[in-house]
Amino acid sequence: MQQVPSAPPAPLAQAPASQPVRVIDDRGRTVVLPRAPQRIVSLLPSLSETVCALEQCQRLVGVDRYSNWPAHLTQLPQVGGGLDPNIEAIVALRPEVVLMATSSRAAARLEALGVPVVALEPKSHADVQRVLGKVGQVLGVPDAQRVWRVIDAGVQAAAQSVPPEARGARVYFEVNRGPYGAGASSFIGETLTRLGARNILPAALGPFPKLNPEFVVRANPDIIMVGARSVEGLAERPGWHALTALRQERLCVFTPTESDVLVRPGPRMAEGARLMARCLSDKAPRPQALRAGAAVQAGQGASAAASASTAPGVPAR
Repeated sequence: MQQVPSAPPAPLAQAPASQPVRVIDDRGRTVVLPRAPQRIVSLLPSLSETVCALEQCQRLVGVDRYSNWPAHLTQLPQVGGGLDPNIEAIVALRPEVVLMATSSRAAARLEALGVPVVALEPKSHADVQRVLGKVGQVLGVPDAQRVWRVIDAGVQAAAQSVPPEARGARVYFEVNRGPYGAGASSFIGETLTRLGARNILPAALGPFPKLNPEFVVRANPDIIMVGARSVEGLAERPGWHALTALRQERLCVFTPTESDVLVRPGPRMAEGARLMARCLSDKAPRPQALRAGAAVQAGQGASAAASASTAPGVPAR
């Protein structure tokens, strides 16, 4: 019997625009707006994408230089980088609120000029769910969590697509040069765990630690995931030519567009999970190799702190 296509989801409801908005941001500050803002500047790509996922893209009047999805955001005025944006350009856009990362240095200057700021910085799956709710509060969209349910279901579907022989593969995910890796406590690390992979960077090192390259050599991952922007010179790092993942060509290089999807903790996390699941499916070693690798990894835990130096973390994208 032919399957009848399901109806498209109904548009997200909106609260009356005249109602005051009150939200506590990630700085612990209570921000009160007289109404749901219609003119918004976003200084973090994941927050720009969240506004659009909540079907309110039309309220964005300016973005940072990295906000490039959906594609039409690139046609909006760009106000510089998220960490140190052009304050004059932001003020000229007359925003009713500015969304930014807690790590941005611009909040105090904007607030001194009378521009309300809501600072949010997701780093984990729970953070993404929470931030969706916070942005929904700001926008007056009451069922923002519906978007999270779609994301979560997409990640679960990606996990179910990973074949049994790929589960247990030991993975090193490089976020950018430094090298900075995605630790087990980051949203990328949490996705890898849900896909059945084993992260060589323990949660104790933090979400995005800066590593001593020797740490990766000693951990000897089965698979390396890296963006095209960072792959150049990988094998020339001290000792890396001997890594099993490089010798056996178990290296997944993501395009710049794919990297943007992967490193942004927001609405496209399910798409990122599918990219990582495909890598695991294509590059997973044979089960015998996995067992041998696990034996090597067993001796790494005690030396983790000595071989990796944690840093405050790379800026959220």
